[in-house]
Amino acid sequence: MGGVALLAREKGFKVTGCDAAVYPPMSTQLEEQGIELIQGYSNEQFSFLQPDLVVIGNAMSRGNEAVEYVLNNNLAYTSGPEFVSRYVLQDKWVLAVAGTHGKTTTSSMLAWILEAAGMKPGFLIGGVAENFSISARLGDSDFFVIEADEYDTAFFDKRSKFVHYRPRSLILNNLEFDHADIFKDLHAIQTQFHHLVRIVPQQGLIVCNSDEENLSEVLAQGCWTPVENFSQNSETDWSFNLRNPDGSSFDVLLNNKNLGSVVWPIIGLHNVSNAISAIAAARHAGVPVSESIQALSEFKTVKRRMELLGDISGIKVYDDFAHHPTAIETTLHGLRQKVGKEKIIAILEPRSNTMKLGVHKDTLAASVQHADSLLVLQSPDISWSADSAFAQAKIPVLVFQSVEDIIESVVALAKPGDHILIMSNGGFENIHQRLLQRLESL
Repeated sequence: MGGVALLAREKGFKVTGCDAAVYPPMSTQLEEQGIELIQGYSNEQFSFLQPDLVVIGNAMSRGNEAVEYVLNNNLAYTSGPEFVSRYVLQDKWVLAVAGTHGKTTTSSMLAWILEAAGMKPGFLIGGVAENFSISARLGDSDFFVIEADEYDTAFFDKRSKFVHYRPRSLILNNLEFDHADIFKDLHAIQTQFHHLVRIVPQQGLIVCNSDEENLSEVLAQGCWTPVENFSQNSETDWSFNLRNPDGSSFDVLLNNKNLGSVVWPIIGLHNVSNAISAIAAARHAGVPVSESIQALSEFKTVKRRMELLGDISGIKVYDDFAHHPTAIETTLHGLRQKVGKEKIIAILEPRSNTMKLGVHKDTLAASVQHADSLLVLQSPDISWSADSAFAQAKIPVLVFQSVEDIIESVVALAKPGDHILIMSNGGFENIHQRLLQRLESL
């Protein structure tokens, strides 16, 4: 929604927004762009704002004070995806990135490749891409890169967001069960993904991860668009060879022909896979593979995706958005490959709706095996026991009731040469800056 606000402002609208809690990096970005933020949902704001259109985010539901005011007073309203479809994506060559994991990073890679090729794309990404320092812009061309989320659109539109985007180039990175608060099972998510497949034109392209059986099942329901597959397996259209086990360098292969090597500051096998899909989609839009390889060598990353926040007396602190067991495992594996035997202290906030419901609690213990120790926040809104969930973990796991106690425990544990990885999809009570300040005070 923050990105939608930026696009609306660039289109010439006067934009204000309200939320229960806005935190960095999005709050900082909005303030820098001159967009007024209102804390809370009081209907008093409408009396002095008098909006022509209210764009309602999918976190809003009936009973919310602002939502009820909009409905009671017959104000014009729409959803974020519908607004983008109507005012931004008309007549655009849309390049969309879908999947359970890696959407933000892959979208950022793809947008940067097009930018480096001189194509001046527009984009809407669910994070702040460091190569651009913003999460959204209209661009100055016919090309638009968008993160295609499968979460529902709004309380009045229960379709997935991505059905509004009408992509010409579509990346399908992976598919697992997630969002248990709105999807009954994996099949329900696959149904939504097939709705997306149905709207890609015959002259378009689907770039699909052939290692993902769940995606193969989606395409088997019917596909009317050319498909290019990718995996680490050389038998697919696109593949790769790791030149460094941490993923910091790799060869790009098309039809088993080596087209060049990427050397970049990014780590993790999952990011190599993301990069291959971005290269393939960019090629469909007209970017030569050699130019994509050069662009990725200058790719910086995305805020909150293995972002190094600070190095205090040899103790490195990272921030990552990982909130699903698969993402937790791949993130820790990538860091382990980079740091070798140096100690990794992981900190986890199980915050997503799916996590809070306990859907993934039985697979969490295995997901943290690449860390040396784990500290977990047992917040009051988690009904399951973190102690029980991690009882079979192969590493020491400490469970805490407060962020302050986590910080003090980390300070006692950490030594120069250690790596502290904080994983959450929320603000985590500003633990990142609080921990850095505490380490600096020693």
